[in-house]
Amino acid sequence: MTQPLLSIDNLSIAFSKQDETRTVVTDLSLQIQPGETLALVGESGSGKSVSALSILRLLPSPPVSYPQGDILFHGSSLLHADEHTLRGIRGNKIAMIFQEPMVSLNPLHSLEKQLYEVLSLHRGMRKEAARGEILDCLERTGIRNAAKRLNDFPHQLSGGERQRVMIAMALLTRPELLIADEPTTALDVTVQAQILTLLRELRDELNMSLLFITHNLSIVRKLADSVAVMQNGRCVEQNSASTLLSAPQHPYTQRLLDSEPSGDPVPLKTDSTPLLRVEDLSVSFPIRKGILRRIVDQNPVLKNIRFSLRPGESLGLVGESGSGKSTTGLALLRLIASQGEILFDDMPLHRWNRRQMLPVRPRMQVVFQDPNSSLNPRLSVLQIIEEGLRVHQPGLSAQQREEEVMRVMAEVGLDAGTRHRYPAEFSGGQRQRIAIARALILKPELIILDEPTSSLDRTVQAQILALLKGLQEKHRLAYIFISHDLQVVRALCHQVIVLRQGEVVEQGECQRVFSAPTQRYTRQLLSAD
Repeated sequence: MTQPLLSIDNLSIAFSKQDETRTVVTDLSLQIQPGETLALVGESGSGKSVSALSILRLLPSPPVSYPQGDILFHGSSLLHADEHTLRGIRGNKIAMIFQEPMVSLNPLHSLEKQLYEVLSLHRGMRKEAARGEILDCLERTGIRNAAKRLNDFPHQLSGGERQRVMIAMALLTRPELLIADEPTTALDVTVQAQILTLLRELRDELNMSLLFITHNLSIVRKLADSVAVMQNGRCVEQNSASTLLSAPQHPYTQRLLDSEPSGDPVPLKTDSTPLLRVEDLSVSFPIRKGILRRIVDQNPVLKNIRFSLRPGESLGLVGESGSGKSTTGLALLRLIASQGEILFDDMPLHRWNRRQMLPVRPRMQVVFQDPNSSLNPRLSVLQIIEEGLRVHQPGLSAQQREEEVMRVMAEVGLDAGTRHRYPAEFSGGQRQRIAIARALILKPELIILDEPTSSLDRTVQAQILALLKGLQEKHRLAYIFISHDLQVVRALCHQVIVLRQGEVVEQGECQRVFSAPTQRYTRQLLSAD
Protein backbone atom coordinates (compact mmCIF):
# COMPACT_ATOMS: atom_id res chain seq x y z
CA MET A 1 0.00 0.00 0.00
CA THR A 2 1.28 3.50 -0.88
CA GLN A 3 2.54 5.48 2.08
CA PRO A 4 0.42 8.61 2.68
CA LEU A 5 2.11 11.91 1.95
CA LEU A 6 0.59 13.35 5.13
CA SER A 7 -0.91 11.45 8.02
CA ILE A 8 -2.59 12.97 11.07
CA ASP A 9 -2.98 10.29 13.75
CA ASN A 10 -5.32 10.74 16.76
CA LEU A 11 -4.28 14.38 17.15
CA SER A 12 -5.55 16.54 20.00
CA ILE A 13 -4.78 20.26 20.29
CA ALA A 14 -5.13 22.30 23.47
CA PHE A 15 -4.78 25.97 24.42
CA SER A 16 -3.62 26.99 27.88
CA LYS A 17 -4.41 30.31 29.53
CA GLN A 18 -3.21 30.86 33.10
CA ASP A 19 -4.46 27.77 34.96
CA GLU A 20 -7.07 26.79 32.37
CA THR A 21 -6.51 24.31 29.52
CA ARG A 22 -9.06 24.05 26.73
CA THR A 23 -9.01 21.26 24.14
CA VAL A 24 -10.03 22.62 20.72
CA VAL A 25 -9.35 19.54 18.55
CA THR A 26 -9.93 15.99 19.79
CA ASP A 27 -8.68 12.71 18.31
CA LEU A 28 -8.38 13.90 14.70
CA SER A 29 -7.18 11.36 12.12
CA LEU A 30 -6.70 12.18 8.42
CA GLN A 31 -4.61 10.88 5.53
CA ILE A 32 -3.67 12.58 2.26
CA GLN A 33 -2.19 10.52 -0.57
CA PRO A 34 0.18 11.93 -3.24
CA GLY A 35 -1.90 13.87 -5.77
CA GLU A 36 -5.06 13.73 -3.64
CA THR A 37 -7.30 16.64 -2.70
CA LEU A 38 -8.86 16.43 0.76
CA ALA A 39 -11.48 19.02 1.68
CA LEU A 40 -11.75 19.89 5.37
CA VAL A 41 -15.24 21.29 5.94
CA GLY A 42 -16.99 22.76 8.96
CA GLU A 43 -18.29 25.88 10.65
CA SER A 44 -16.10 28.68 11.95
CA GLY A 45 -14.46 27.60 15.19
CA SER A 46 -14.71 23.88 14.37
CA GLY A 47 -10.92 23.46 14.42
CA LYS A 48 -10.13 23.44 10.69
CA SER A 49 -7.58 26.25 10.63
CA VAL A 50 -5.98 25.26 13.94
CA SER A 51 -5.42 21.75 12.58
CA ALA A 52 -3.90 23.12 9.37
CA LEU A 53 -1.58 25.51 11.20
CA SER A 54 -0.41 22.65 13.40
CA ILE A 55 0.88 20.76 10.35
CA LEU A 56 3.57 23.40 9.90
CA ARG A 57 3.89 24.08 13.64
CA LEU A 58 2.87 27.70 13.16
CA LEU A 59 1.01 27.99 16.46
CA PRO A 60 2.98 29.36 19.44
CA SER A 61 3.91 26.79 22.06
CA PRO A 62 2.96 27.70 24.76
CA PRO A 63 0.01 28.35 24.89
CA VAL A 64 -0.59 25.55 22.33
CA SER A 65 0.13 21.95 23.26
CA TYR A 66 -0.51 18.53 21.71
CA PRO A 67 -1.67 16.14 24.46
CA GLN A 68 -1.81 13.18 22.10
CA GLY A 69 -1.24 12.07 18.52
CA ASP A 70 1.24 12.98 15.80
CA ILE A 71 1.51 14.49 12.31
CA LEU A 72 3.67 12.56 9.82
CA PHE A 73 5.03 13.90 6.51
CA HIS A 74 6.63 11.20 4.35
CA GLY A 75 6.52 9.06 7.50
CA SER A 76 8.53 11.54 9.62
CA SER A 77 7.06 13.36 12.60
CA LEU A 78 6.46 17.08 12.23
CA LEU A 79 5.47 17.58 15.85
CA HIS A 80 8.87 16.32 17.01
CA ALA A 81 10.96 17.86 14.21
CA ASP A 82 13.60 20.47 15.10
CA GLU A 83 13.44 24.03 13.78
CA HIS A 84 16.10 23.42 11.11
CA THR A 85 14.06 20.56 9.63
CA LEU A 86 10.86 22.61 9.72
CA ARG A 87 12.52 25.51 7.89
CA GLY A 88 13.35 23.14 5.04
CA ILE A 89 9.71 22.05 4.83
CA ARG A 90 7.79 25.29 5.38
CA GLY A 91 7.06 27.13 2.16
CA ASN A 92 9.11 24.61 0.19
CA LYS A 93 7.69 21.10 0.49
CA ILE A 94 4.52 22.28 2.23
CA ALA A 95 3.12 25.70 1.30
CA MET A 96 0.11 27.42 2.79
CA ILE A 97 -2.39 29.98 1.57
CA PHE A 98 -3.90 31.82 4.51
CA GLN A 99 -7.47 33.02 4.83
CA GLU A 100 -6.73 36.74 5.16
CA PRO A 101 -4.24 38.09 2.60
CA MET A 102 -3.27 41.26 4.46
CA VAL A 103 -1.72 39.08 7.16
CA SER A 104 0.59 37.43 4.64
CA LEU A 105 1.54 40.36 2.42
CA ASN A 106 4.04 42.96 3.64
CA PRO A 107 2.42 46.41 3.25
CA LEU A 108 5.84 48.07 2.85
CA HIS A 109 7.10 45.96 -0.08
CA SER A 110 6.05 45.88 -3.73
CA LEU A 111 4.52 42.75 -5.22
CA GLU A 112 7.65 41.99 -7.26
CA LYS A 113 9.90 42.20 -4.20
CA GLN A 114 7.71 39.86 -2.17
CA LEU A 115 7.30 37.30 -4.95
CA TYR A 116 10.99 37.39 -5.86
CA GLU A 117 11.89 36.75 -2.22
CA VAL A 118 10.08 33.40 -2.42
CA LEU A 119 11.99 32.30 -5.53
CA SER A 120 15.29 33.55 -4.14
CA LEU A 121 14.96 31.77 -0.79
CA HIS A 122 13.46 28.48 -1.93
CA ARG A 123 14.79 28.01 -5.46
CA GLY A 124 17.89 30.21 -5.53
CA MET A 125 16.76 32.07 -8.66
CA ARG A 126 18.29 35.36 -9.81
CA LYS A 127 16.01 38.34 -10.29
CA GLU A 128 16.24 38.36 -14.11
CA ALA A 129 15.22 34.70 -14.38
CA ALA A 130 12.53 35.04 -11.72
CA ARG A 131 10.67 37.92 -13.37
CA GLY A 132 9.21 35.80 -16.19
CA GLU A 133 8.00 33.13 -13.78
CA ILE A 134 6.47 35.77 -11.50
CA LEU A 135 4.56 37.34 -14.39
CA ASP A 136 3.35 33.95 -15.62
CA CYS A 137 2.07 32.95 -12.19
CA LEU A 138 0.32 36.30 -11.61
CA GLU A 139 -1.41 36.09 -14.98
CA ARG A 140 -2.49 32.50 -14.36
CA THR A 141 -4.07 33.52 -11.07
CA GLY A 142 -6.07 36.28 -12.78
CA ILE A 143 -4.09 39.51 -12.20
CA ARG A 144 -4.75 41.79 -15.17
CA ASN A 145 -1.80 43.68 -16.69
CA ALA A 146 0.59 41.83 -14.40
CA ALA A 147 3.70 43.58 -15.77
CA LYS A 148 2.25 46.97 -14.81
CA ARG A 149 1.27 45.78 -11.34
CA LEU A 150 4.67 44.53 -10.17
CA ASN A 151 5.51 47.84 -8.51
CA ASP A 152 2.13 48.08 -6.77
CA PHE A 153 1.80 47.66 -3.01
CA PRO A 154 -0.84 45.49 -1.28
CA HIS A 155 -3.02 48.47 -0.29
CA GLN A 156 -3.37 49.35 -3.99
CA LEU A 157 -5.09 46.03 -4.72
CA SER A 158 -8.65 44.97 -4.05
CA GLY A 159 -9.29 42.21 -1.52
CA GLY A 160 -9.67 39.61 -4.25
CA GLU A 161 -6.50 40.74 -6.02
CA ARG A 162 -4.52 40.46 -2.79
CA GLN A 163 -5.77 36.91 -2.36
CA ARG A 164 -4.70 36.02 -5.89
CA VAL A 165 -1.19 37.39 -5.29
CA MET A 166 -0.95 35.25 -2.16
CA ILE A 167 -1.99 32.17 -4.13
CA ALA A 168 0.68 32.94 -6.73
CA MET A 169 3.27 33.31 -3.96
CA ALA A 170 2.48 29.86 -2.55
CA LEU A 171 2.53 28.15 -5.94
CA LEU A 172 5.92 29.58 -6.95
CA THR A 173 7.71 26.97 -4.80
CA ARG A 174 5.98 24.02 -6.52
CA PRO A 175 5.20 22.33 -3.18
CA GLU A 176 4.33 18.67 -2.66
CA LEU A 177 1.44 19.67 -0.40
CA LEU A 178 -0.50 22.91 -0.61
CA ILE A 179 -2.66 23.82 2.39
CA ALA A 180 -5.34 26.25 1.23
CA ASP A 181 -7.28 27.90 4.09
CA GLU A 182 -10.39 29.42 2.46
CA PRO A 183 -8.32 30.65 -0.54
CA THR A 184 -11.29 31.60 -2.72
CA THR A 185 -13.41 33.20 0.00
CA ALA A 186 -12.62 36.77 -1.06
CA LEU A 187 -12.86 36.12 -4.81
CA ASP A 188 -15.73 36.81 -7.17
CA VAL A 189 -17.39 33.80 -8.74
CA THR A 190 -15.68 34.05 -12.13
CA VAL A 191 -12.17 34.27 -10.67
CA GLN A 192 -13.09 31.61 -8.11
CA ALA A 193 -13.80 29.25 -11.00
CA GLN A 194 -10.45 30.20 -12.59
CA ILE A 195 -8.56 29.54 -9.35
CA LEU A 196 -10.21 26.16 -8.85
CA THR A 197 -9.32 25.21 -12.42
CA LEU A 198 -5.75 26.40 -11.85
CA LEU A 199 -5.40 24.39 -8.64
CA ARG A 200 -6.69 21.28 -10.39
CA GLU A 201 -4.22 21.77 -13.26
CA LEU A 202 -1.27 22.33 -10.92
CA ARG A 203 -2.26 19.37 -8.79
CA ASP A 204 -2.25 17.11 -11.86
CA GLU A 205 0.86 18.66 -13.43
CA LEU A 206 3.01 18.54 -10.27
CA ASN A 207 1.31 15.52 -8.65
CA MET A 208 0.69 17.96 -5.81
CA SER A 209 -1.55 17.09 -2.89
CA LEU A 210 -4.05 19.64 -1.66
CA LEU A 211 -5.62 20.17 1.74
CA PHE A 212 -8.51 22.50 0.98
CA ILE A 213 -10.23 24.15 3.95
CA THR A 214 -13.62 25.64 3.13
CA HIS A 215 -17.19 26.21 4.25
CA ASN A 216 -18.48 26.28 0.66
CA LEU A 217 -19.72 22.84 -0.32
CA SER A 218 -20.18 23.83 -3.96
CA ILE A 219 -16.38 24.17 -4.15
CA VAL A 220 -15.99 20.72 -2.60
CA ARG A 221 -18.07 19.25 -5.42
CA LYS A 222 -15.79 20.81 -8.03
CA LEU A 223 -12.41 20.02 -6.50
CA ALA A 224 -12.18 17.38 -3.77
CA ASP A 225 -11.49 13.65 -3.99
CA SER A 226 -12.37 13.09 -0.33
CA VAL A 227 -14.03 15.12 2.42
CA ALA A 228 -13.70 15.32 6.20
CA VAL A 229 -16.37 17.21 8.15
CA MET A 230 -15.45 18.81 11.49
CA GLN A 231 -17.74 19.99 14.27
CA ASN A 232 -16.59 21.36 17.64
CA GLY A 233 -13.07 20.03 17.16
CA ARG A 234 -14.05 16.51 16.12
CA CYS A 235 -14.23 14.82 12.74
CA VAL A 236 -17.87 13.69 12.55
CA GLU A 237 -17.83 12.22 9.03
CA GLN A 238 -15.23 11.28 6.43
CA ASN A 239 -15.70 9.71 3.01
CA SER A 240 -15.13 10.15 -0.71
CA ALA A 241 -16.56 13.44 -1.99
CA SER A 242 -19.14 11.78 -4.24
CA THR A 243 -20.44 9.50 -1.48
CA LEU A 244 -20.51 12.10 1.29
CA LEU A 245 -22.22 14.79 -0.79
CA SER A 246 -24.84 12.47 -2.27
CA ALA A 247 -25.60 10.45 0.87
CA PRO A 248 -24.43 12.23 4.05
CA GLN A 249 -24.81 10.14 7.19
CA HIS A 250 -24.25 12.58 10.05
CA PRO A 251 -27.02 15.12 10.90
CA TYR A 252 -24.46 17.95 10.98
CA THR A 253 -23.30 17.17 7.43
CA GLN A 254 -26.92 17.10 6.31
CA ARG A 255 -27.47 20.52 7.92
CA LEU A 256 -24.45 21.96 6.11
CA LEU A 257 -25.80 20.75 2.78
CA ASP A 258 -29.19 22.34 3.52
CA SER A 259 -27.78 25.79 4.39
CA GLU A 260 -27.60 27.46 0.97
CA PRO A 261 -28.87 31.10 0.96
CA SER A 262 -32.55 31.41 0.07
CA GLY A 263 -35.60 33.57 0.65
CA ASP A 264 -36.65 37.03 -0.49
CA PRO A 265 -35.78 40.58 0.63
CA VAL A 266 -37.92 42.15 3.36
CA PRO A 267 -41.09 43.90 2.11
CA LEU A 268 -40.40 47.49 1.09
CA LYS A 269 -42.64 50.50 1.72
CA THR A 270 -43.07 52.28 -1.60
CA ASP A 271 -44.15 55.69 -0.25
CA SER A 272 -40.88 56.63 1.44
CA THR A 273 -38.51 59.32 0.17
CA PRO A 274 -34.87 58.41 -0.56
CA LEU A 275 -32.44 58.35 2.35
CA LEU A 276 -29.43 58.39 0.01
CA ARG A 277 -29.17 59.86 -3.48
CA VAL A 278 -26.04 59.55 -5.59
CA GLU A 279 -25.47 61.38 -8.89
CA ASP A 280 -22.49 60.89 -11.23
CA LEU A 281 -20.20 59.50 -8.52
CA SER A 282 -16.69 59.10 -9.93
CA VAL A 283 -13.30 58.30 -8.39
CA SER A 284 -9.82 58.67 -9.87
CA PHE A 285 -6.49 57.74 -8.32
CA PRO A 286 -3.40 59.85 -9.11
CA ILE A 287 -0.53 58.36 -11.11
CA ARG A 288 2.80 59.53 -9.69
CA LYS A 289 6.21 59.32 -11.33
CA GLY A 290 9.74 60.53 -10.80
CA ILE A 291 11.86 61.02 -7.70
CA LEU A 292 9.50 63.67 -6.34
CA ARG A 293 6.47 61.47 -7.07
CA ARG A 294 4.67 64.22 -8.96
CA ILE A 295 1.16 63.55 -10.24
CA VAL A 296 1.38 63.08 -14.01
CA ASP A 297 -2.07 61.64 -14.73
CA GLN A 298 -5.28 60.29 -13.21
CA ASN A 299 -6.45 56.68 -13.30
CA PRO A 300 -10.28 56.58 -13.34
CA VAL A 301 -11.53 53.64 -11.24
CA LEU A 302 -15.21 54.56 -10.91
CA LYS A 303 -17.33 56.35 -13.51
CA ASN A 304 -20.71 58.07 -13.14
CA ILE A 305 -22.53 55.87 -10.61
CA ARG A 306 -26.16 56.88 -10.04
CA PHE A 307 -28.77 55.45 -7.68
CA SER A 308 -31.15 56.26 -4.85
CA LEU A 309 -31.80 54.23 -1.70
CA ARG A 310 -34.85 54.42 0.54
CA PRO A 311 -35.11 53.54 4.25
CA GLY A 312 -35.48 49.78 4.60
CA GLU A 313 -34.09 49.11 1.12
CA SER A 314 -31.04 47.05 0.13
CA LEU A 315 -28.80 47.71 -2.86
CA GLY A 316 -26.40 45.01 -4.01
CA LEU A 317 -23.11 45.89 -5.71
CA VAL A 318 -21.71 42.91 -7.63
CA GLY A 319 -18.83 42.41 -10.02
CA GLU A 320 -15.31 41.06 -10.24
CA SER A 321 -12.54 42.05 -7.85
CA GLY A 322 -11.24 45.46 -8.88
CA SER A 323 -14.53 46.46 -10.49
CA GLY A 324 -15.06 49.37 -8.09
CA LYS A 325 -17.47 47.88 -5.54
CA SER A 326 -15.43 48.66 -2.42
CA THR A 327 -14.31 51.98 -3.91
CA THR A 328 -17.98 52.96 -4.20
CA GLY A 329 -18.50 52.21 -0.51
CA LEU A 330 -15.45 54.19 0.57
CA ALA A 331 -16.51 57.16 -1.57
CA LEU A 332 -20.02 57.17 -0.08
CA LEU A 333 -18.51 57.29 3.41
CA ARG A 334 -16.23 60.16 2.33
CA LEU A 335 -13.17 58.10 3.19
CA ILE A 336 -11.63 58.75 -0.24
CA ALA A 337 -11.86 61.75 -2.57
CA SER A 338 -14.56 61.63 -5.23
CA GLN A 339 -16.50 63.71 -7.74
CA GLY A 340 -20.28 63.90 -8.06
CA GLU A 341 -23.11 64.38 -5.57
CA ILE A 342 -23.79 62.38 -2.40
CA LEU A 343 -26.99 63.44 -0.62
CA PHE A 344 -27.74 61.70 2.69
CA ASP A 345 -31.07 62.75 4.18
CA ASP A 346 -30.76 65.77 1.83
CA MET A 347 -27.40 66.72 3.36
CA PRO A 348 -24.70 67.40 0.70
CA LEU A 349 -21.96 65.14 2.04
CA HIS A 350 -19.83 65.70 -1.07
CA ARG A 351 -19.27 69.29 0.09
CA TRP A 352 -18.55 68.55 3.72
CA ASN A 353 -15.18 68.37 5.45
CA ARG A 354 -14.09 65.93 8.15
CA ARG A 355 -15.43 68.05 11.03
CA GLN A 356 -18.83 68.47 9.39
CA MET A 357 -19.04 64.72 8.76
CA LEU A 358 -18.49 63.74 12.40
CA PRO A 359 -22.14 64.06 13.60
CA VAL A 360 -23.29 61.99 10.60
CA ARG A 361 -20.87 59.10 11.19
CA PRO A 362 -23.10 57.21 13.69
CA ARG A 363 -25.90 57.20 11.09
CA MET A 364 -23.64 55.62 8.42
CA GLN A 365 -21.66 52.55 9.45
CA VAL A 366 -19.50 50.07 7.58
CA VAL A 367 -18.42 46.45 7.90
CA PHE A 368 -15.17 45.89 6.06
CA GLN A 369 -14.19 42.79 4.10
CA ASP A 370 -11.13 41.78 6.15
CA PRO A 371 -11.80 41.68 9.91
CA ASN A 372 -8.15 41.02 10.68
CA SER A 373 -7.30 44.47 9.31
CA SER A 374 -10.26 46.32 10.83
CA LEU A 375 -10.03 44.92 14.38
CA ASN A 376 -7.32 46.22 16.70
CA PRO A 377 -5.42 43.15 17.98
CA ARG A 378 -4.47 44.98 21.20
CA LEU A 379 -8.09 45.58 22.26
CA SER A 380 -10.49 43.07 23.76
CA VAL A 381 -13.79 42.36 22.04
CA LEU A 382 -15.56 44.50 24.64
CA GLN A 383 -13.26 47.45 23.91
CA ILE A 384 -13.61 47.02 20.13
CA ILE A 385 -17.40 46.91 20.09
CA GLU A 386 -17.92 49.70 22.64
CA GLU A 387 -15.49 52.08 20.88
CA GLY A 388 -18.27 53.78 18.90
CA LEU A 389 -20.29 54.34 22.07
CA ARG A 390 -17.29 55.97 23.76
CA VAL A 391 -16.93 58.44 20.87
CA HIS A 392 -20.55 59.19 20.01
CA GLN A 393 -22.35 58.56 23.34
CA PRO A 394 -19.86 59.68 26.01
CA GLY A 395 -22.60 60.03 28.61
CA LEU A 396 -23.05 56.25 28.97
CA SER A 397 -21.49 54.59 32.00
CA ALA A 398 -19.08 51.66 31.69
CA GLN A 399 -21.82 49.30 32.87
CA GLN A 400 -24.30 50.62 30.29
CA ARG A 401 -21.73 50.22 27.52
CA GLU A 402 -20.96 46.66 28.60
CA GLU A 403 -24.66 45.77 28.67
CA GLU A 404 -25.05 47.10 25.11
CA VAL A 405 -22.02 45.10 23.99
CA MET A 406 -23.43 41.91 25.51
CA ARG A 407 -26.78 42.52 23.82
CA VAL A 408 -25.33 43.05 20.35
CA MET A 409 -22.91 40.11 20.73
CA ALA A 410 -25.87 37.85 21.42
CA GLU A 411 -27.65 39.25 18.34
CA VAL A 412 -24.79 38.29 16.01
CA GLY A 413 -24.37 34.82 17.51
CA LEU A 414 -21.35 35.41 19.77
CA ASP A 415 -21.07 34.20 23.34
CA ALA A 416 -21.11 37.34 25.50
CA GLY A 417 -18.85 35.51 27.94
CA THR A 418 -16.00 35.86 25.42
CA ARG A 419 -16.10 39.67 25.47
CA HIS A 420 -12.82 39.91 27.40
CA ARG A 421 -10.90 37.85 24.83
CA TYR A 422 -8.85 39.27 21.96
CA PRO A 423 -9.36 38.94 18.16
CA ALA A 424 -6.49 36.45 17.78
CA GLU A 425 -8.43 33.99 19.95
CA PHE A 426 -11.31 33.81 17.45
CA SER A 427 -11.68 32.16 14.06
CA GLY A 428 -12.00 34.26 10.90
CA GLY A 429 -15.78 33.95 10.84
CA GLN A 430 -16.09 34.88 14.50
CA ARG A 431 -13.92 37.96 13.94
CA GLN A 432 -16.26 39.07 11.15
CA ARG A 433 -19.21 38.77 13.52
CA ILE A 434 -17.35 41.03 15.96
CA ALA A 435 -17.00 43.60 13.16
CA ILE A 436 -20.73 43.37 12.40
CA ALA A 437 -21.56 43.85 16.09
CA ARG A 438 -19.37 46.96 16.19
CA ALA A 439 -21.36 48.48 13.31
CA LEU A 440 -24.75 47.55 14.75
CA ILE A 441 -24.19 48.95 18.24
CA LEU A 442 -24.71 52.59 17.15
CA LYS A 443 -28.08 51.70 15.56
CA PRO A 444 -27.33 53.39 12.23
CA GLU A 445 -29.74 54.20 9.40
CA LEU A 446 -27.37 53.06 6.63
CA ILE A 447 -24.85 50.23 6.77
CA ILE A 448 -22.36 49.58 3.99
CA LEU A 449 -21.56 45.87 4.10
CA ASP A 450 -18.36 45.04 2.20
CA GLU A 451 -18.38 41.24 1.76
CA PRO A 452 -19.66 40.77 5.35
CA THR A 453 -20.52 37.10 4.93
CA SER A 454 -17.71 36.01 2.62
CA SER A 455 -15.61 34.56 5.45
CA LEU A 456 -18.55 32.83 7.14
CA ASP A 457 -19.66 29.25 6.68
CA ARG A 458 -23.07 28.72 5.13
CA THR A 459 -24.94 27.99 8.37
CA VAL A 460 -23.65 31.15 10.07
CA GLN A 461 -24.16 33.07 6.83
CA ALA A 462 -27.84 32.15 6.95
CA GLN A 463 -28.01 33.35 10.57
CA ILE A 464 -26.35 36.67 9.70
CA LEU A 465 -28.69 37.19 6.74
CA ALA A 466 -31.67 36.50 8.98
CA LEU A 467 -30.26 38.97 11.53
CA LEU A 468 -29.74 41.66 8.89
CA LYS A 469 -33.26 41.15 7.55
CA GLY A 470 -34.75 41.29 11.05
CA LEU A 471 -32.92 44.50 11.90
CA GLN A 472 -33.88 46.00 8.56
CA GLU A 473 -37.56 45.21 9.03
CA LYS A 474 -37.61 46.47 12.63
CA HIS A 475 -35.59 49.67 12.20
CA ARG A 476 -35.98 50.31 8.44
CA LEU A 477 -32.24 50.08 7.93
CA ALA A 478 -30.85 50.76 4.47
CA TYR A 479 -28.06 48.48 3.25
CA ILE A 480 -25.48 48.74 0.52
CA PHE A 481 -24.39 45.14 0.19
CA ILE A 482 -21.10 44.50 -1.62
CA SER A 483 -20.65 40.85 -2.54
CA HIS A 484 -19.49 38.33 -5.11
CA ASP A 485 -21.98 35.75 -3.80
CA LEU A 486 -25.00 36.21 -6.04
CA GLN A 487 -27.15 33.82 -4.00
CA VAL A 488 -26.73 36.04 -0.94
CA VAL A 489 -27.47 39.20 -2.94
CA ARG A 490 -30.63 37.63 -4.37
CA ALA A 491 -31.84 36.72 -0.86
CA LEU A 492 -31.24 40.18 0.65
CA CYS A 493 -31.33 42.94 -1.96
CA HIS A 494 -34.13 44.83 -3.69
CA GLN A 495 -31.88 46.52 -6.27
CA VAL A 496 -28.59 45.47 -7.83
CA ILE A 497 -25.83 47.25 -9.75
CA VAL A 498 -23.44 45.13 -11.80
CA LEU A 499 -20.02 46.79 -12.09
CA ARG A 500 -17.11 46.02 -14.39
CA GLN A 501 -13.87 48.02 -14.46
CA GLY A 502 -15.55 50.93 -12.68
CA GLU A 503 -18.54 51.21 -15.00
CA VAL A 504 -22.18 50.16 -14.60
CA VAL A 505 -22.93 47.20 -16.86
CA GLU A 506 -26.49 46.58 -15.70
CA GLN A 507 -28.74 48.07 -13.05
CA GLY A 508 -32.27 47.46 -11.86
CA GLU A 509 -34.59 45.44 -9.67
CA CYS A 510 -32.69 42.45 -8.30
CA GLN A 511 -35.16 39.73 -9.28
CA ARG A 512 -35.44 41.11 -12.82
CA VAL A 513 -31.69 41.38 -13.37
CA PHE A 514 -31.03 37.85 -12.08
CA SER A 515 -33.94 36.18 -13.86
CA ALA A 516 -33.63 38.01 -17.20
CA PRO A 517 -30.21 39.71 -17.55
CA THR A 518 -29.78 41.83 -20.65
CA GLN A 519 -25.96 42.02 -20.69
CA ARG A 520 -23.52 39.22 -21.54
CA TYR A 521 -21.26 40.01 -18.56
CA THR A 522 -24.18 39.62 -16.13
CA ARG A 523 -24.99 36.27 -17.70
CA GLN A 524 -21.34 35.20 -17.25
CA LEU A 525 -21.48 36.05 -13.55
CA LEU A 526 -24.70 34.10 -13.09
CA SER A 527 -23.39 31.04 -14.95
CA ALA A 528 -20.19 30.97 -12.85
CA ASP A 529 -22.05 31.11 -9.52
